[in-house]
Parts: sequence; C-alpha cells; structure tokens
Amino acid sequence: MTRIEIPRPDDWHLHLRDGAVMRAVLPDTSRHFGRALVMPNLDPPVVTGKDAAHYRDRILAALPDGADFTPLMTLYLTEETDPDDVVAAHADGVIAAVKLYPAGATTNSARGVRDINNVGHTLEAMAKSGVPLCIHGEVADAHTDIFDREKVFIDRILRPLKDRLPELRVTLEHVTTAEGVAFVEDAPGPIAGTITAHHLMLTRNDLLAGGIRPHYYCLPILKRERDRRALLAVATDASSRFFLGTDSAPHLDGGKLAPCGCAGCYTAPVALPYLAQLFETCGKLDALAAFVSTKGAAHYGLPVNPTNVTLMRDQPVTFAASLATEDGPITIFDPGFTTDWAVE
Repeated sequence: MTRIEIPRPDDWHLHLRDGAVMRAVLPDTSRHFGRALVMPNLDPPVVTGKDAAHYRDRILAALPDGADFTPLMTLYLTEETDPDDVVAAHADGVIAAVKLYPAGATTNSARGVRDINNVGHTLEAMAKSGVPLCIHGEVADAHTDIFDREKVFIDRILRPLKDRLPELRVTLEHVTTAEGVAFVEDAPGPIAGTITAHHLMLTRNDLLAGGIRPHYYCLPILKRERDRRALLAVATDASSRFFLGTDSAPHLDGGKLAPCGCAGCYTAPVALPYLAQLFETCGKLDALAAFVSTKGAAHYGLPVNPTNVTLMRDQPVTFAASLATEDGPITIFDPGFTTDWAVE
C-alpha cells in the first residue's frame, strides 16, 4: 500500500504553550490535526472559564491563514476551583474538559491537587453535569519510585475515585504501563486512555542505555518493553477505550539540555508519519484511522472530522531536526528509525 486516506485526525492531549513558542508550534499541529485538546498548564495556569476563553482567542489569532483547526480548551483543576464556573464553562462550550495535575507531578503543576478530597465537590458537580476529567495519573511523593508512580496513582487515587463516581467521564492521559492498560480496560463507567507516539516507540533503555538522551526525557517517564508492547497491543486493536493524545510538549533546547532539564517530547510535526510506519510494521495499518481519528471523537461525544488527510508511502522521509522560534530552537522528536510515510 502506497497511499492511505483517513479522516482528519485529532490530538487529545497537546501543549501549545503561549507567546512566541505557541506561534511557532501551532502550524505543525494545525497542518495535520483537525482538533486538539489544549492543556492548561501555562504560567499562570488556565483556571477559570474566562481564562480559557482568552487563551482560545490567542490561539485562534495565531493560526495560519486558512487553517482547518479547532482548539478544544481545558481548565486546570485546583483546590480553589469553583464548581459552578466549571459547569457553566462546559455548558457554554468554552471548555471541553478539566485537567487534574497532582501537585508537583510535571511541568507547571505546582498549583495542582494535593489532596483529592479537597476537590470532591467539583468532581461531583462534573459527574452530574457530564464534564470530562482528564488526569495526569501519577503520584508525586518523594518516596515512590518514578517508574511506579502511575501504578501507585491508580491504586491509591483513581480506582477509589472511579468506584465512588462511576459516572464521571475520565480520560487517563498518556497511559504508560501494562497496569494502566488493564485498569482502563476494566474500570466501570465512561473511561478512556490516551497513548502518546513516543511511549509506543521507545522504552527507558532508549532514554538511558549508553548515555542519557535528554530529548527522550518525558513525564510520565518511558517504561519497560513489556509496557510498550501492552500499549501497542491496545492501540492497534478494536478496543474503543484507547486513542491518540500526543502530549507533544515543546521546550526550548536551553531548557531541555540544562542540568535539571525539562520533561517533554516535541512530536507534533512527525507523529502521524512515524505512527503510520509503526502500525505498518505491526501489520496493523488498517487500525491507524480508528486510533488517530475516530475513537477519541466518540469518547468526547463529537462527530468525526468531515475532511480527510492523505498519507503517502514512497521512500525514507527526512524531517527537520529542529524548529526555530523567536526565543530559540526546539528539537523535533526523532525515534531513531526512519519512516517512508509523509502527510500529503
């Protein structure tokens, strides 16, 4: 097969940042994706419906002329979040979801949730009103091994939450472990998991063996080969509960290469071609459209995008190594293998 046409994909977990970085990275996403769920962890974060509306306006103003792209906004859940504001923002179409960051778990998460009991009223209001909750599913305490933080979060926080509020529509974002896969497959009520391109392609050996590769450092951190295989199995099968959320997270090279470097992989410009290569290698190219284009829309109650994109297979494709911004360069993700696929 040398040409495939699929419904225009969506990205159900995306970081656009703001200012000069946003203006530089936005064309890469809007070129390939019809919609994206935009993360709210700016500094300061997007915590109210008014904040979300203003951020959306800045994104729309920065879009390239003629871009066919809709940003779907999220609110950053804090222990001071007003449940009425959340429900109203969702009812008015200002936001598509609310994001739960455990305090200290990842970039700009200092204002996140320290005790799940302190956001109980907001979560109850969301469950009652059908507002989706997206979760960075890791504990952030210093005593839990970084490779176990997803499993501990599921056992300690998410499983009891889903038992108490089974009707709450949950997305466990960037699932990285076999245990996370099993939980999403078996949990009651509406639940789904997003999977990133880089967690489908890499393991912790790629990050650490033979030397540290800072551009592979992300949170949740890359896991074992058995975890990667569990992710790949559900990404390419008929399960309706797993779909693409790239977690494309641009950081300037100065931040990535610092002694205490930033977590995140900038995958937006290359995710689709590399995913096509991966799915083809697995003999599952016919499953690509469901993973990137249809399952996520169904989970969020939206129609599939009415337009298509075409991927062409010809010869190994060469991508730019970095993206220039007014503030400095951002290295573009390279998984260490080639792809013959390109978006037409």
